[in-house]
Amino acid sequence: MEIEIITSLTNNFESVSHKTEDGIPFWFARDLQQLLGYSKWDNFKNVIFKAKTSCEISKQDVDNHFADIGKTIQMPKNATKEIEDIMLTRYACYLIAQNGDSKKEQIAFAQTYFAVQTRKAELIEQRILEQERVQARKKLSQTEKELSKVIYEQTGKNENFAFIRSNGDKALFNHTTQEMKEKWNINKSKPLADFMPTILLKAKDFATEITIYNSKDRQMNNTESEISSEHITNNKAVRDTLLSRGIVPENIPPQEDVKKVERKLNNDMNKTIKSKDKLNIQNKKV
Repeated sequence: MEIEIITSLTNNFESVSHKTEDGIPFWFARDLQQLLGYSKWDNFKNVIFKAKTSCEISKQDVDNHFADIGKTIQMPKNATKEIEDIMLTRYACYLIAQNGDSKKEQIAFAQTYFAVQTRKAELIEQRILEQERVQARKKLSQTEKELSKVIYEQTGKNENFAFIRSNGDKALFNHTTQEMKEKWNINKSKPLADFMPTILLKAKDFATEITIYNSKDRQMNNTESEISSEHITNNKAVRDTLLSRGIVPENIPPQEDVKKVERKLNNDMNKTIKSKDKLNIQNKKV
């Protein structure tokens, strides 16, 4: 396929896209019909039906990707006519292309185009989730430092902070910290929290925040055991909330070491900055 055709088709697909109020791109099926070389709506509807089936088989919510709507079009002599149309996500467009007539040049292009674009969206979503997890881990570290400070202010010592934190783990996971490391196959020297998914990092952070609040509010200045008991109670309460929603903390699989994830994100950011700087230098030379 010649570069001119590729450029033209790319521009065509993007020019007819729209965005929801939340900034999510979508296409109208009537527009996509023309772009993919289908002259008859009924023929194109057959392709859409196959795409919906593929969507259902892949265990995606069809209604989230194919939204039926009505559209009013202008007719001769100022008359109007109501026709059916469908709002399509990028993934829906990809499925339609995959189920279209591959002999059509437009379909052959669309199959690759939307596959690549969908993959880009998936990578962006993955990066956002990774950044959220990194931030959740940093937040937990800050909260735990604050708890250590509170323990010292309330009792005059904080040598047993690690013990108090471990008691929190036992209450949240119904397993000791070491038992969870063995379950998740984590090196003994590495922090358990570095391998927690975002939901558990936030759960642990929330329980710790409550401990800090109550320790200050109730002036627990007698022994560290009192604060430890408070921390256990709060982690159990958070665990009960998770269990009530069908989430069993100890059964959630671990994720990649968050420190490695952070390094990867930083490396990607540095590469992006270098690429932009290089492009700027080239533009200045031109």
